[in-house]
Amino acid sequence: MPSYALFTIASLIWGSTFWAITLQLGDIPPAVSVVYRFLLASSTLFALCLARGDKLWLPWRVQRWTLLQGFFTFGLSYVCTYNAEQFVVSALVAVLFALMVFWTPICARIAFGTPIARRTWGAGAAAMLGVVLLFWQSIGAAMRELTQGQGHGHFILGVALGICASIASSAGSIVVGKVREQSTNLMLTTGWSMFWGTCMVALFCVLTGQRFVMPHTLPYVLGLLHLAIFGSVVAFVCYFTLINRIGSSKAVYVGVINPVISVLLSIKLEHYRPVPAEWLGMAVCLGSVAWAVRSPKTKPAPPVEQLNDVIETTP
Repeated sequence: MPSYALFTIASLIWGSTFWAITLQLGDIPPAVSVVYRFLLASSTLFALCLARGDKLWLPWRVQRWTLLQGFFTFGLSYVCTYNAEQFVVSALVAVLFALMVFWTPICARIAFGTPIARRTWGAGAAAMLGVVLLFWQSIGAAMRELTQGQGHGHFILGVALGICASIASSAGSIVVGKVREQSTNLMLTTGWSMFWGTCMVALFCVLTGQRFVMPHTLPYVLGLLHLAIFGSVVAFVCYFTLINRIGSSKAVYVGVINPVISVLLSIKLEHYRPVPAEWLGMAVCLGSVAWAVRSPKTKPAPPVEQLNDVIETTP
């Protein structure tokens, strides 16, 4: 499957999952919903691996990286995301994930010393300008409430959790490369990462006394199936494949498209009507993505005469 198709599939699915998460909030604790989601998703991936004849067990040299990926990507990130959506509208949480265009290159720089290209900073700055325009009115209203001393600080908590989730996702995206170095079976390693993340979150639920309430409403079940099968299995396999092809610093721009799709869904399902500044924000986001993923022009090879001169002067 071509890279643009992987990019499109992951963007469309994840653009809808932020709204679908709201169907999981209510009677069941958010962290418990994370356990249900990735238990179902990892079981599906393991079943697919068995169906094609794969051995499920991976050696420790691989498992140590899937453990780390599971902690960041399927544990910390999603616990923060589900809890953030209790206090912040889902579309705004999607916007906060656009910060991954900064966090991912920074994480790669810290972990592996990878240089940060100028285009990354430029495109990231443009993307941030786009998301500010996109939610200018909502951010302005929240800031006015904060300065007037209204509310209970839940909005700020939700924003902090959303930022933490985006940083954790960026860290997990960096670990994907190390997992890939140890095993080329993307479906199996993703299944194990989800499984370890599920175990960690389940342990967190037990230690904090959160009840494992069984779902009993149709919207919850349908939302769970969408999040587990499409939002977890299909989208993550596409996204991790994309990381292996074009790198995490470019694949992360899926997170810039997500808020645009979230707004478009709100227009259709929630009768949201963007103002001109918000339309401009969507255009800036899309433009920054096109700029970031466009391959730089390669310099033409020097003439043979110049190559011979270089060879002759090389000690």
